[in-house]
Amino acid sequence: MKGVVVIGTQWGDEGKGKVTDFLAHKADVIVRYQGGNNAGHTIVFEGKKFALHLIPSGIFRTDATCIMANGMVVDPKALVEEIRKLQKSGVSLNRLYISDRAHIILPYHKVLDKLYEDMKPPHKKIGTTHKGIGPAYFDKYARIGIRVVDFINKKTFLELLTDNIDYYNRIFNEFGYEKLSISRIYEEYSEYAMIMKRFVTDTSLLLNQMIQVDKKILFEGAQGSMLCVEHGTYPFVTSSSPTASSVPLNVGVSPMYITDIIGVTKAYNTRVGGGFFATEFENEVAQYIRETGHEYGTTTGRPRRIGWLDTVVLRHAKRVSGITGLAIMLLDVLSGIDVLKICIGYEVNGQNIDYIPARIEDYMACKPIYETLPGWQEDISQTTSFSDLPVEAQCYLKRISELVGVPISLFSVGPDRNQTIVLNDPME
Repeated sequence: MKGVVVIGTQWGDEGKGKVTDFLAHKADVIVRYQGGNNAGHTIVFEGKKFALHLIPSGIFRTDATCIMANGMVVDPKALVEEIRKLQKSGVSLNRLYISDRAHIILPYHKVLDKLYEDMKPPHKKIGTTHKGIGPAYFDKYARIGIRVVDFINKKTFLELLTDNIDYYNRIFNEFGYEKLSISRIYEEYSEYAMIMKRFVTDTSLLLNQMIQVDKKILFEGAQGSMLCVEHGTYPFVTSSSPTASSVPLNVGVSPMYITDIIGVTKAYNTRVGGGFFATEFENEVAQYIRETGHEYGTTTGRPRRIGWLDTVVLRHAKRVSGITGLAIMLLDVLSGIDVLKICIGYEVNGQNIDYIPARIEDYMACKPIYETLPGWQEDISQTTSFSDLPVEAQCYLKRISELVGVPISLFSVGPDRNQTIVLNDPME
């Protein structure tokens, strides 16, 4: 049996969707284990581009089972839109399953998301996408959330919806926000519930049955390790844990069934939204990287902040997730840059450190310590093996592996599936 986890090692947008899609051709099951539609995975193959926000990236594999697990928060309206787009493109959803224990995002969560963000001064804004993710997780842990199993039961859904909207309308009234209509939301969302109903099951039970018959399972998350609510740059984080450590809890399987953990990283760094970013820079090279790498958010369209590769961040991700292999993405974007930098440590108050400080103010005082490497000018987008890369590109990859202390499983030289070079297949 194989249980392979694909995680982001940075602040998200690393290329996890492509890695999952690529590895999925040898997987029997692909599981999305946390987060909501505040993140997007872009999949490119056969000249077509698909942006997924909720449904696992393996949906394009006709023989694989795709599971949206209990650790997710699901916006029914967004999910139905995604389902319809895939169906229109001829993608089969016959093997899609949604956990009956996942939680539902409703319109009041989105209003709350905006309200919380609007109340903060500019320097404390998180940069939330206003998708209602945080408030939905808040309701989950406050034990007033609406789970999928209750959402698809009309009577239970109406009871819970009434209680929650009555409660939140009092808050909205205090802040001058328009009250929400119970009947309008119930009528609209009941239609989504009926569309979702055929996909709903106990996915923990389904997964464990598949484990017993030796199926290969691929777990994918959203965002990256530095946005983990437990181990990220708090409070500039997401509302769940994208680390491999959260997988067993979020899908309902034993930790003993995880065999490999692939840490996906860009060959450089990006970040969207607020929060400190140690290696960030903005000049003509940053703009070149942004345009060449199409560094604009899949969900929001916002330009991503650009930084040099930070191996302190990668070692942090390795520690909290137990990464066994690296997937280096967008290596081709660095072609044409004369000098490349890699952050190997931080200097703070005259001392060198090799960790991410817990206190955000302490982290903001960190200055990156750089190592420089020569770049390469050649176009590497048609490369099919490690040995075909320019020597400088080979050295760059080798140095990343050395600094992180993890072997490279695969690297990418372009957005398409066939622009992926495997050095050590984790699915074998």
